[in-house]
Amino acid sequence: MPEKLTPPVHYRHDNEPAPQESTGKTKRVRRAKPEKAEKTLVKASKKFGGAKLKADWFVTGGIDIPFFALTIVILAIGLVMLFSASYPYSYFMRGNSYHYFIRQFVFAVFGVALMLFVSKLNFKIFKAAAPYLLGITLLLLIIVLFYHTSISTDEGEAFKRYIKVPGLPLTFQPSDIAKFTLVTTLATYISMFSREMKTFKYGILIPAVIIGVYCLLIMAENHLSGTIIVGVIGLSLMFAGGTNKKIFIIGVALLAAVVLVVLMFPDILPKYIQTKLQAFSDKDFEPLGARWQTNNSLYAIGSGGLFGVGLGNSKQKFLYVSQPQNDFIFSIVCEELGFVGAVVIILLFAALVIRGFIIALRSPDKFAALTVVGIMVQVGVQVGFNILVVTDSIPNTGIALPFFSYGGTALVMLLFEMGVVLGISRKANQRKVIEE
Repeated sequence: MPEKLTPPVHYRHDNEPAPQESTGKTKRVRRAKPEKAEKTLVKASKKFGGAKLKADWFVTGGIDIPFFALTIVILAIGLVMLFSASYPYSYFMRGNSYHYFIRQFVFAVFGVALMLFVSKLNFKIFKAAAPYLLGITLLLLIIVLFYHTSISTDEGEAFKRYIKVPGLPLTFQPSDIAKFTLVTTLATYISMFSREMKTFKYGILIPAVIIGVYCLLIMAENHLSGTIIVGVIGLSLMFAGGTNKKIFIIGVALLAAVVLVVLMFPDILPKYIQTKLQAFSDKDFEPLGARWQTNNSLYAIGSGGLFGVGLGNSKQKFLYVSQPQNDFIFSIVCEELGFVGAVVIILLFAALVIRGFIIALRSPDKFAALTVVGIMVQVGVQVGFNILVVTDSIPNTGIALPFFSYGGTALVMLLFEMGVVLGISRKANQRKVIEE
């Protein structure tokens, strides 16, 4: 018996390749290339905007139903109250009781369609477009200083707020656009430099310069309320974005001190602001002039009582509250729906803002979260300031009530922003489903 067994002889066929001799090295097997990853909308970049458009313009997934429902309910109530508050003034000024309502309704329908379309867009589009939106906004804020509808105050200053659309019976306020583009600009900036936000340069100086440029241009329009809202939005995003809290608090305290000094020496302010401050501090000042609208607003609120005089039964809207379809529409709401109706509307706004913050917490990245926060701060600040003005708790600064006050382009812009929030909620819902 042989000491070593050998395998049986293997006869190679003619068409069989010859065996290769072993070199003693392990042969590497090349892995198959993985399937091409799904295209994304943006490609990382160090430039401002942090992205370049590639694909995925539209997203799938369900929108946040509570947020959408609250938006539609508030819009519907706002349209009803706009008609109720505006028809006497509309008939007196336009000869048609439905003038303001029809225009607002048309803009509302267009705005809802736009909201639904925007809700399908990938939110990263706005991050990629941030530098272009910033440039366009600054250009419009400069143009309106030279090309605007002419509205003058009794004190002589001109309000340079509206740009006339050539060939159309439309005007729009660049400041309405500025509120949104400031949000996208700061959200993009903070998401790019999130690690440096604790430093003075990146967390305080650069954001403050951006906000300051916006505020100075809007203030140049003699638009105090727009300046305040833009400033509050910017400071809120700085705080939410991770700015050093100690430095931030010191900065806000210094800003408050400057405001107090200015209020102590009001002569340095424009005449129309001086008049508003005097009308607020002196309740007997010009009852037929500067105090007229505020006094009649208080009469309307007091007349409403607990449950109101009934929808459509307001007396103060008959040319007592001047232009009741605009900034002081909430006083007519209080008169017709009473304290209970006013509280219900305030709670609806509060629920909308809270739901927006919940969407922000679920958002897929920092840019999305900060964008939602900025938009919700805008809505909340406008509602709060409008109610404070109407109740004579702060000077009359002319702040509109979202979804209620007359203004077609402002309403469309607001519904556009609601669409952005709903679009972000789609991505948040996608992530929630994946995690589950």
